[in-house]
Amino acid sequence: MLRTRTPVRSLTRSDVDDALELCSRNVPAHVFVAARILESVPTGTLSAAMGVREDGRLTSVCWASANVVPVETSAESRALYAERIRRWRGRVASLLGPRDEVVDLWNSVEPHWGAPRAVRAHQPLLATSTPPSALGVELDPRVRVARADEVELILPAAVHMFTAEIGYAPYSGNSRGYRGSLAALVAQGHTYVVVEDGEVIFKTDIGSLALGCAQLQGVWLAPRLRGKGLAAPMLASVMEQVMAGPAPMVSLYVNDFNAPALATYERLGFAPVGDFTTVLL
Repeated sequence: MLRTRTPVRSLTRSDVDDALELCSRNVPAHVFVAARILESVPTGTLSAAMGVREDGRLTSVCWASANVVPVETSAESRALYAERIRRWRGRVASLLGPRDEVVDLWNSVEPHWGAPRAVRAHQPLLATSTPPSALGVELDPRVRVARADEVELILPAAVHMFTAEIGYAPYSGNSRGYRGSLAALVAQGHTYVVVEDGEVIFKTDIGSLALGCAQLQGVWLAPRLRGKGLAAPMLASVMEQVMAGPAPMVSLYVNDFNAPALATYERLGFAPVGDFTTVLL
C-alpha cells in the first residue's frame, strides 16, 4: 500500500521570503515567528519552522520548538501540524498565538498530551504606533537599555516576574541556561531597566523584533512600588525609545484578568488588535 506524503515539511532558506510574507499579514500576531525565522537564517537551521504548500504556494506556517505557534493556519493545516507534533509532549513548553488557531490545535493534541499546567484563554493582543508623549503621558528619564554587567542585577527581577506569571520558576538547580537567555537579550540591547541603589526596580524586554514591530514581554515593577503610578511613565519611556530606534510599532499581549495592566496599556495608547491564547505545559 502506497503512503501519501504529507504536505508538511520543514522550511529552508528558500522559504524565508514566503514565510515572512505570511507573517506580514498580521504583524503584531505573527512577530514572534517572524523574529525566530530571521534569527535562524544566519545559522541555516530553520527546522523548527514547518509549512504547508498548496499548488506551490506557502499557505501556512507553524513554529514548533519549545513554543508551538501557528501562523495563518486553516483547519486542514492545523490537523496536519497536530499530527506532526502530537508525539512531542516532552519537548513543548507552550502553545501560543491567535486564539482560534491555538484552541483548535490544542484540542487536537490534548488527548495525546493530557492536562496542561494552565490555559490563558483570553489574552488581548495590543499594539500602537503612537508615541506616548503625543498623548501627554509623562516619561521616566531613568529608563535605559541594560548593560552587559547588569545581568546578575536583572536575574532576581526576571525570576520574580516569570514565577508570578507562569506559576513556577524558570529553572531548577543550575541557573546557567536562564542567565544565558537573559544575557542574550541584554547583548542585543533588548532589555530596558530602571536601576536604583543597585537594584533593578523595573524591567521589560523586547521579546520579538521583526517587520517593524517590537513585541514587549516581561513587564515588571518591584511589588513594593506598585499602585503608585510609576509603571506608566517607565513603560512610556521604553516605548518612546523603541519607536525612535528599532521599531515604529510596539505590541504586547496580556491576561484579560489583569485589570491594572490593561488600564495602564490603554492610557499609553495601546489598542486591541487581536486575541491570544496560551496553553502552558
